[in-house]
Amino acid sequence: MTLDQWDDHVRARYQEGRKQEEFRVFDESSPQGVKDFYLLNHRHQTHAVAKAKRAQYEALDKGKRGVWEMMEFLNTLVDDSDPDTDLSQIEHNLQTAEAIRADGHPRWMQLTGLIHDCGKVLCSYGEPQWAVVGDTFPTGCAWDRSIVFPDYFAWNPDASIPEYQTECGVYEPGCGLDKVNLSYGHDEYMYHVIKDYLPEEAHYIIRYHSCYPIHREGAYQRLLNDKDRKMLEWVRTFNPYDLYSKGHAKPDEKALKPFYLDLIAEFFPDQIRW
Repeated sequence: MTLDQWDDHVRARYQEGRKQEEFRVFDESSPQGVKDFYLLNHRHQTHAVAKAKRAQYEALDKGKRGVWEMMEFLNTLVDDSDPDTDLSQIEHNLQTAEAIRADGHPRWMQLTGLIHDCGKVLCSYGEPQWAVVGDTFPTGCAWDRSIVFPDYFAWNPDASIPEYQTECGVYEPGCGLDKVNLSYGHDEYMYHVIKDYLPEEAHYIIRYHSCYPIHREGAYQRLLNDKDRKMLEWVRTFNPYDLYSKGHAKPDEKALKPFYLDLIAEFFPDQIRW
C-alpha cells in the first residue's frame, strides 16, 4: 500500500465527532482485528517475555533521532488494538497535545501529550504489535477481570504456573509499580527514552497511560505504594485527553508544527537515544 492509498484509507474510516460513551467498547461487537490482536497479546505476554523485553530495550541502543523526526517516521502506523481511531500517529499526538494546551496545562504536559505514543517505534525494530500497543497489565500475578477480554488468558502459559496466579504473585505487597513488570509495550520503552528530560509526573503519564486496569478500574491496589497513588492522579488527568480527543477534528499539522518544534527544543536536545 502506498502512502497516498494509506491516507485515503484513514480518511474513509475516521469518524469525527465521536461521543464519549462510544470509546473503549471491548466486546463481541469490537472489530475482528481488535479481538484478534488481544488474543495474541494475552497469549504471548508472559512474565518472562515482559522481563526480557524490558531488559532488551532499556539500553536505548537503536540510534539517535530528533523527536519530531521520530513522529514523522511513525506517521503511517495505525494501532490494531485501538477500536476508536484510524488516524495516523502524528495526527493523534497533535490532537492530544492541542486538547491539553487548550485547557491551560503546563508546557511539559503539552509535550507529554505530543510524544506519549512515540514508543510505537518498537514496530520498526521488528516487534509484533502485540508487544507494542494495547492495554497493559501486571504480569507475574493473577490477571484481574477488569483487563479487556480476560478470558483470552486461558491460552497464556503463565496460567499453569501457580505462583503467578495469586493476588501478589512474585511481588511483595506495596512494592510499588516500578518493581512490577507490566506487559511490555510502547509505554515502558518511551519512559526510558524520556526519563532524563521530563519531570516525574510525565514519567508516570508516559509509562502507565495504557494500564487501564490500574488507573481506570482501580485494580492491583495491593501492589501500589503512596508515591504511585499520588502520581497516578496525573495519569487520570491525562487519560481523557488521550482518549476523547480522538473524536475531535483533525489537526492542521503544517500550522502547528512551528509551535511544537519550539516546545520540543525547550526540553530535548536535537537528537536523543532510542
